[in-house]
Amino acid sequence: MITIFAILLLGFLPFTPADPDPVLDFCVPEATPVQLNRLRSIPCKSPSNVTADDFVFSGIQSRGNFSPSTGFAGVAVNPVQFPALNTLGMSFARADFEPGGVNPPHYHPRATETALVVEGSVYSGFVDSTGRVYAKVVEKGEVMVFPRGMVHFQMNGGDSVATIFGSFNSENPGLVKIPGAGAVV
Repeated sequence: MITIFAILLLGFLPFTPADPDPVLDFCVPEATPVQLNRLRSIPCKSPSNVTADDFVFSGIQSRGNFSPSTGFAGVAVNPVQFPALNTLGMSFARADFEPGGVNPPHYHPRATETALVVEGSVYSGFVDSTGRVYAKVVEKGEVMVFPRGMVHFQMNGGDSVATIFGSFNSENPGLVKIPGAGAVV
């Protein structure tokens, strides 16, 4: 009887696949983590030792290095690069595309992504779980959303560099590349 009650109780507990809500206003780590899974084991700085500089990151002012095979340059911004994001449940990315550059099909198993085009235009799309494709050219100033776990892509069909800034509702959205999608033929 107790086992049945326990199973029923567990079935009604709320379940959320997102990052847990923070219990502090912020937790800037004492030391810079070298990998995401070490973050929870690093103690927070005392709030009296935290400054405004801890909350500013300038590492995406410039483009990353373009891949010769894809014409794509991506710069991830998570708590490893920007420790102030620790425990805040979000991360960020900058992506630049040479003319004809492509971010091959991939998905993020732990986050929804929003992508704001800040320069040029980007043909963007995703495939839902029924196989339906949602794609269009996204212009400067427009945002496209890629639901969590949906395979998506971006491509610059223009003749100048295009740039997008992406945000994720997870500190560690994950990145699963579709095998062979980035292969040069």
